[in-house]
Amino acid sequence: MKNEIIHGELPANALAQLQHAKETLEHKGWADRLTELVGAPITASLNMLPKAAAEAVQAAVDKALQAALSVAMQTLGKEVSENKPRLLTHKILASLTGAAGGAFGLTTAAIELPVSTVLILRSVADIARSEGEDLNQVETRLACLEVLAIDGGSKSNINDNTEIGYFAVRAAMSKQVADASKYVIQHGVSDSAAPPMIRLLGVISKRFGVVVNEKLTAQAIPIIGAFGGALINAYFIDHYQDLARAHFTIRRLEREFGEGLVRSEYARL
Repeated sequence: MKNEIIHGELPANALAQLQHAKETLEHKGWADRLTELVGAPITASLNMLPKAAAEAVQAAVDKALQAALSVAMQTLGKEVSENKPRLLTHKILASLTGAAGGAFGLTTAAIELPVSTVLILRSVADIARSEGEDLNQVETRLACLEVLAIDGGSKSNINDNTEIGYFAVRAAMSKQVADASKYVIQHGVSDSAAPPMIRLLGVISKRFGVVVNEKLTAQAIPIIGAFGGALINAYFIDHYQDLARAHFTIRRLEREFGEGLVRSEYARL
């Protein structure tokens, strides 16, 4: 049952939650976090990398997303977890994997990135559960993957000729998520080579790959080293934890008050 709404407005506490979510989604992107950490803007793009390195990064991203899809479809919802998300545990584990990336640079991306991405996904799922999501539902599991396609910040470095707002990203992915959900429900498996899965992972890869490239570029800076690599990975998972909290807060508010009202209030803030 939805909460009582007076004059078509969200209650004050819900509005405050929505305000905080919007600030997270629009005012602090990954590039901003890296600038804070490294002390200088990270403006690298795949075009600035040697062809072999760019191909290696893209291969690592694809492998990471396939691993994340497998975990999402096969284990999320089957694990016993506390209601409170285990943010620190996942952050520590991500830091340990990032230490190797900082020490050995791009050469370890194919190994480190899938591990980091799966850790992020598990943390995102914990947050989703804490916001009332049912991880036994296929659509919820795919909503966890959807977080990887979101990057905060009003000046995102993602340039895919589309609007970059939060709801625009969700709208752009809605058909792929719906098709992938239908496929999994019908077939009971998550074959990453199936056309609906390829299309979904392709959309996520295009956006997640830009963020990953900036992360790996920062880790490859000679002075970063193992400690810096661990710190960057801690920032990396923290970034997606923040996005997940905002994403699933908004989804919870939509369930409670209706999508139309939440989106109109979001635009008004």
